[in-house]
Amino acid sequence: MPELPEVETVRRSLIDHLVGRTIVGVELAAFPGVIGDMALAVFAAGVTDHVILDMRRRGKYLLLDLDDGSGIEVHLRMTGSLLLLPSDAPAVRFEHLRILLNDGQTLRYADQRKFGRVVFHPELGADYLQSKLGPEPLTNQFNANYLARRLQGRTAAIKALILDQRIIAGIGNIYADEALFRSRLHPLQPGGTLTSAEILSLTRSIKYVLRQGVENRGTSFSSYRDGYGQEGANQFRLRIYGRGRSNDPCPRCGGPLTIVEAGGRSSHVCVRCQRLRVPVEKPTRS
Repeated sequence: MPELPEVETVRRSLIDHLVGRTIVGVELAAFPGVIGDMALAVFAAGVTDHVILDMRRRGKYLLLDLDDGSGIEVHLRMTGSLLLLPSDAPAVRFEHLRILLNDGQTLRYADQRKFGRVVFHPELGADYLQSKLGPEPLTNQFNANYLARRLQGRTAAIKALILDQRIIAGIGNIYADEALFRSRLHPLQPGGTLTSAEILSLTRSIKYVLRQGVENRGTSFSSYRDGYGQEGANQFRLRIYGRGRSNDPCPRCGGPLTIVEAGGRSSHVCVRCQRLRVPVEKPTRS
């Protein structure tokens, strides 16, 4: 958390207010690491008196384009939040950074775990992050043919593969579990063993659960909020994520839900609907 739907919701909630605003200052709290290795004076000099032209999302990253070609990269990671508040509003909990705007509003970055970053880049082109991230899953570039090519010959668990940001940008634990459940795929099934029909189903399921997440303004369990502090509603639409630990029945077959470890992450799975197939070994010549 946050994943693609949550980051996209933050972007949509803030873009109309931010675009056209001029940054007039930057204030840093007690955690200087929030801006990376850059000194505050350098960060502030780079952004002050520049106009925000756009607010983009790439995978789980937010990118603020400034009028001189520079920009600000925001990575919320696990518990980061980006909030728009009046300049005289009290500090929010775990607040680390304020970006002051010319209309008296401030863009606040808060992060309990301190894993996220707000980084200034002297150049922030349209192709930034292209070499690090796979295609956006809600575009035509992500389709069954693409996924089949990336899974070919892979022995890693399918969940680990769809969590790999180099293969698909923006998917995290919640939406991976939801997509695999919809496709009746076990998280530990080796990626290279999926059939063409399963790959097509998984591709469609990924798009479905992400669109649903965006439509419901993200999944709020603990720290996630949009740019105005409002919760999302997608937690009420999840079919399997979060239910394995409480031994809830499967919403599809009524069978038991459980937890398995896949790709270093806890995965919620139905032992009936998502059976782990044993890969068929090729016969050897005598």
